[in-house]
Formats: sequence, C-alpha cells, structure tokens
Amino acid sequence: MYQGQPVPTTVHQSTDPKVSNGRAVQVTVPQNTTISAGKFYLIGGFLGAAMRSVTTGAGETAELVLNIEQAEYETDQILTTDAMAGGADIYWDAANNRFTQAAPGNRYAGRVTLAKDANNVIRFKLADQPGALRQAAAQANSTAGDVAAIVGDFNALLAKLRTAGIIAS
Repeated sequence: MYQGQPVPTTVHQSTDPKVSNGRAVQVTVPQNTTISAGKFYLIGGFLGAAMRSVTTGAGETAELVLNIEQAEYETDQILTTDAMAGGADIYWDAANNRFTQAAPGNRYAGRVTLAKDANNVIRFKLADQPGALRQAAAQANSTAGDVAAIVGDFNALLAKLRTAGIIAS
C-alpha cells in the first residue's frame, strides 16, 4: 500500500506465466545416461538437440535443455545405409539414438532438406512435436492395419496436411 496519496492504493504484482517461446524445453535426464552437446535425444517425450553435455550416474538425474525449435539442423546421427535423399521423411529410432527412413515403430522426426553427403551428414527440418493424431498413429504403428484403423493411409494424410499448409513441410 502506498501512503500519502489522496486515495490509498494497493499494488498487486502480476507475473507473466510464460517462461519461454517454446523453442526449447527443460527435461530430466535419467540415471546412468550420457548426453553429448549438439546431439539429438528423445527425453521426456521431446525430440531435440542437447544444449550441453551431461552424464548421470546410478541414482542421479540432471536437468537439461533440449532445443526443439522447428528449424533446419545438420546431423550425422543417421542410419548410414538409408538413402536419406532430399525431401525424404525421416523418423527417430529411439533404441539406437539415430534418424532413419524406417517408419514402423519409430517417431516421425522431419524431412531431409539436403541429402546425405560423403561424410554421412544430412540437413533436415525438425517437425513439430507430435500432436494427438500423430502420436496415436505412432503408438499404433506396429502394423499397417493399426494405422489404417486410426487415420487411413497416414502418409497420404500427412501429404494432404502439408499441401494445405496445416503442418510444416
């Protein structure tokens, strides 16, 4: 309360609940995990590039910021036997911490913008984090019939959504 004014005034502090622009998220690194800065990881349901290196031991966890911005990235974390041609859809293989062109059982990650070079490096545009429809399809992706039961032909749906500008290319 301010004193000495003609009308007593009480000031209430209002804080903005927004903590970031959503280009990065803070996640908890589980125990017995080694993270290298600049490499991609799927942690806490978010796929992104680690902003720093972290190593946790038994019974330890650590906080880490993952860059999840829909932007173009460069990486060598790929299945080198995949063609990785420009325009190809890529998926995250969480079991092997790498990008692949194999969809079944893997999470949609984005689209190659510059094909694999002689050093097995690609550029790609990271997709938005999965919405409910894509996540449901990914979880049911064990057989083509499961996906068809949820969304019909999922790749055709993605193409239509991209063409309509609803999701990024």
